Amino acid sequence: MLFGHNTNVTLDGTVFHVQTEDRGVNSATLDTTVHCRGRVLHRRTNKYHDLLPLDEEKEKTLKSRLDEQHFGIIEELKSGLLKVEAPPLPPPRPVAPPPSAPAIASGGAASSTAPALANPPTKVLTVEMLNPRTWLSGKHATLYLVARFKDAGTPAAGASIIARVVGAAEPISVEAEASADGHARLEFDLPRLTGEDAALVIDVSTRDAQGHLRFALRAKPKAPAAG
Repeated sequence: MLFGHNTNVTLDGTVFHVQTEDRGVNSATLDTTVHCRGRVLHRRTNKYHDLLPLDEEKEKTLKSRLDEQHFGIIEELKSGLLKVEAPPLPPPRPVAPPPSAPAIASGGAASSTAPALANPPTKVLTVEMLNPRTWLSGKHATLYLVARFKDAGTPAAGASIIARVVGAAEPISVEAEASADGHARLEFDLPRLTGEDAALVIDVSTRDAQGHLRFALRAKPKAPAAG
């Protein structure tokens, strides 16, 4: 069984994202990272080979260790024992000046206007799921996402993030706005999947940029009828 936590911690007005995941029995690792504005500022890992093979009681011990590691780091952040420095905010994007009005010739006729400003090239956004192993618990989905501009790697503050499930019995779409550090959280109940091409589709966009992420989902096979 895989466990995980995601928590936002605000320090002096800056949001830090703390994520802890069980990486599974193959690596037997509890991995905690501290993110801010799209960057990993701190990582801490601990092994749990001593608990393998897992059983019901050892899973409870593993869950306790994960909780202790996750909330221990949060307390270290709040107390100042763990010091991390937030990356600088990206500079504000320049605003294009309005097009000049046509010049009037001395004879009263309008002269030819200056060429219109070309539309800025569309930028590319990336969207990353921070909890790919733990986003689905039963039928409830919790997506922790971060959106960035691909070229600069800077957070896409204010980006619109929409998650859709295609190939489901009932269409579903949820939306959130990315925070100043590009993070967003979306929650919904996963509908019953009916199509072989069912997928979780995540679209992210700003006024002049867009990005896309797609995860294939498998519909649960029907139980064979009793003979």
